[in-house]
Amino acid sequence: MIILKSAEELRTMRAAGKVVAQAHALVGEMIKPGVTTWDLDRAVEDFILKQNAIPAFKGYQGYPASICASVNEVVVHGIPSKDVILTEGSIISVDIGAFVDGFCGDSAWTYPVGEVEPKVQDLLTTTEEALFEGIEQARVGNRLSDISHAVQRHAEEQGFSVVRDFVGHGIGRQMHEAPQIPNFGPPGRGPRLKSGMTLAIEPMVNVGNYHVEVLTDNWTVVTRDKCWSAHFEHTIAITDEGPVILTVL
Repeated sequence: MIILKSAEELRTMRAAGKVVAQAHALVGEMIKPGVTTWDLDRAVEDFILKQNAIPAFKGYQGYPASICASVNEVVVHGIPSKDVILTEGSIISVDIGAFVDGFCGDSAWTYPVGEVEPKVQDLLTTTEEALFEGIEQARVGNRLSDISHAVQRHAEEQGFSVVRDFVGHGIGRQMHEAPQIPNFGPPGRGPRLKSGMTLAIEPMVNVGNYHVEVLTDNWTVVTRDKCWSAHFEHTIAITDEGPVILTVL
C-alpha cells in the first residue's frame, strides 16, 4: 500500500531531508585524497546525532555503519572502513539517511576525488541529470514507470547502462515503503501518481553493462565487469504544484 502524507507529515520529512542535505554538505567538504570512508562515516554519524536525529542506516537489517560509502566499481552499500582510503581521480558514492520525529530522509551523491577523467565526469553528470529527468516525471496523474523510463532513456542516450537489480522506493515512517521504483522500463505503467506520495528516486548508472553482484559481506554491490558506477538520489514529495525535493538545504 502506498501511504500518502499530510502537509504536517511532509514538513517533518522536510526537516529530516534538511539534516541529510547538511550531512552531505559536510561530506563534500571532507572528500579529498587520504581521507578514509571510516572518517566520513564517523563525521556524519556525529553530525546527525547532534541534530537530535537518528542515523537511518545503522543497524538496518544488521548494517554496521551510518553511511554507505561506495568507491569506483562499488555500486551501492559499500561499508565504511579505515582501510578504504580515497585516492586522486577516484569517485565515491555516499548514501545518507536520517530520521527526524519518526520520518525519514534519504539521499545519495557521487563525488569526484580531485580531478577525474572526462569519461568519469560524463558518468557523474549523466547520472545526476537522469535523477532530475526522473524527478520531472513525478507529477500528479503520471504513471510510476514514467519516472523509470525517463531515467533509463537519459542514461542510455549517453552510452551508459542502468542497474536493474536495485531500485528506488517509497519513503516515510519507514526508510523503505511501497512502491518500488525501477530505473528502467516502458512508460505508462504502474500506479497513478498522487499528491502526498513521497519517493526516493535513485538512479544507479554504470560505465559498462548493468550486471552487478553482491560480495561475501552480503552488503557490498559491485559491477560484475568492474567498470565504475555512480549513484544519485533525492527524497521527493509529489504535490499538486509539482515535485518538491525534500533533501536539500
